[in-house]
Amino acid sequence: MASTSSLFSSFALFLVMVMVQRSSAQYPAMTLTVVNNCPFTVWPAVQPNSGHDVLERGGFALPTVTHRSFPAPTHHWSGRIWARTGCTYANGRFSCATGDCGGRLECGGLGGAAPATLAQITLHHGGQQDLTSYGVSLVDGFNVGMTVTPHEGKGRCPVVGCRENLLATCPDVLQLRAPAGGGQVVGCKSGCQAFGTDELCCRNMYNSPQTCRASSYSEFFKHACPATFTYAHDSPSLTHECAAPRELKVIFCH
Repeated sequence: MASTSSLFSSFALFLVMVMVQRSSAQYPAMTLTVVNNCPFTVWPAVQPNSGHDVLERGGFALPTVTHRSFPAPTHHWSGRIWARTGCTYANGRFSCATGDCGGRLECGGLGGAAPATLAQITLHHGGQQDLTSYGVSLVDGFNVGMTVTPHEGKGRCPVVGCRENLLATCPDVLQLRAPAGGGQVVGCKSGCQAFGTDELCCRNMYNSPQTCRASSYSEFFKHACPATFTYAHDSPSLTHECAAPRELKVIFCH
């Protein structure tokens, strides 16, 4: 007869195995597609949240009117996708006018420089519901129009984002201009980036839903694109949860 201690050890090992299986649960196959409808090349970047996989090496070039599809992780994943614009390779260095990730083509998990329009995505959460959450943020400003569209999902799965070209209407105090090429507007900064105050950046005593408020600068973005986040504690109802979509499509200049 097995001893009590060996039975306990076997049971403990069984529990560990169950926990490992649950933590590495595999979900049905899903595709992420990035589409460039802009009349110029963009360099999409993908940054995972801490502890999550780097997808597609974190960045790549995408010529005008083309797309790139790749398998999404079959486990829980969260992160962000944005477009880098005005990228060049000169004097041995790669750099972008907007969204630059430390002068690298493949961002490898690095974040991008503001201003940039962001798609914020969380895949495979909610247990058996297999929810995908997504939203478009202008909290870090704007560089290109963007929408996010789930396909073949269940429940509430709207198209969200900002279709407007805000570079054409960006207030003078928020404009980011290219140093060359006539100084054209390449980005529209947030109030935080433009002025750096605690109030506009929702820092320190302003870092709560009660004290972090919309400003005239965030209202510029909100008026043009109401279905986007425009400041740090903007309405959480702007994040949508779609059950088990087969594909999630991020479209630039949609």
